[in-house]
Amino acid sequence: MIGRAPRVAEALAHPHNNFGLLRLVMAVAVVISHAFSVTDGRVEQEPWFQTTGFTLGEHAVNGFFAISGFLVTMSFLRRGWRDYVLARLLRIAPGLIAATLVVALLIGGLMTTLDKAAYLSDPRLWRFISATLTTFKSAAALPGVFEGNPLQFPMGTVWTLKYETLCYLGVLVAGIAGLLAKPRIALAALVVLSLAVVLREVLAPHGSKGLETALRLPLIFLAGGVIYLYRERVTLSLPLLVLAVLALLPLGFTPLYKAALYLVTAWGSLVLALAPALTRRSLEPPADLSYGVYLYGWPVQQTLHALFPSLGAVALLWPSLAATVVIAALSWFLVEKPALGVKRRLLRGS
Repeated sequence: MIGRAPRVAEALAHPHNNFGLLRLVMAVAVVISHAFSVTDGRVEQEPWFQTTGFTLGEHAVNGFFAISGFLVTMSFLRRGWRDYVLARLLRIAPGLIAATLVVALLIGGLMTTLDKAAYLSDPRLWRFISATLTTFKSAAALPGVFEGNPLQFPMGTVWTLKYETLCYLGVLVAGIAGLLAKPRIALAALVVLSLAVVLREVLAPHGSKGLETALRLPLIFLAGGVIYLYRERVTLSLPLLVLAVLALLPLGFTPLYKAALYLVTAWGSLVLALAPALTRRSLEPPADLSYGVYLYGWPVQQTLHALFPSLGAVALLWPSLAATVVIAALSWFLVEKPALGVKRRLLRGS
């Protein structure tokens, strides 16, 4: 007799989960994916794009947003708005500030074709720093840096932090307004976003990538949050996940495909993170390197491609991944972990 699939709420009571491991795997997947676009400037060459319509990196970012939506919604409901704001700020800002300064001043200073005085006095350098930290602009270039690369911008992944921050604000507003205590409203919003994705595919399937992203990431984040709000009902079934993925195949040629893909990705990410069959033992990494890998993977790859332009994507991948992990470890132990320590001390004192 087949037993009942566990609910999300039951899985949360277990001592182990795979959130940290999944985030690290997803960050590494982004680095793998970007090895292709860094070397030739074309996302069409990245893994999975031809078969799924999205690059491996985009699939990984989708998973990030599903996990984030789930955990951030849980964080607000457990902590309240003051602790929530502090926790979000101290998790995102220190690592981003450090990465921006390292890329702009250290990597940029070493790689620029300008002399050091001209580089440091160039207003484009300071515009880059301010734009990256205030608007999460990924397409900004540094003066004289990576000019021979197919893509010249040195921090190609920070654009997703704009959507992440907006989603955080959405949870904050919804929580303060009491909407998180009314799961049906969140579920209705998820249905509306899903219908908007389908409608876009009907009316403009080859339309703006920006609009597609503006629907995709909030939908997946919201789906993660809705799963937490309905944690007493949502099941975690590995066989059902396999069937859901297989069901995407016939949908691939219909306007329903992308909405279905986003929803399956959100639920599937949480199944992999929480299913008891996968969490009997702790598989969590000893250090949370995912954020550092995500931030530093692109500038490291850009640097190596500028130094060794003849390297192809596969040859570039392995040294860039090794260097990225080392820098991510430094970011964790020198910046991110101390910031989380400050957060814990402040939360204890509040």
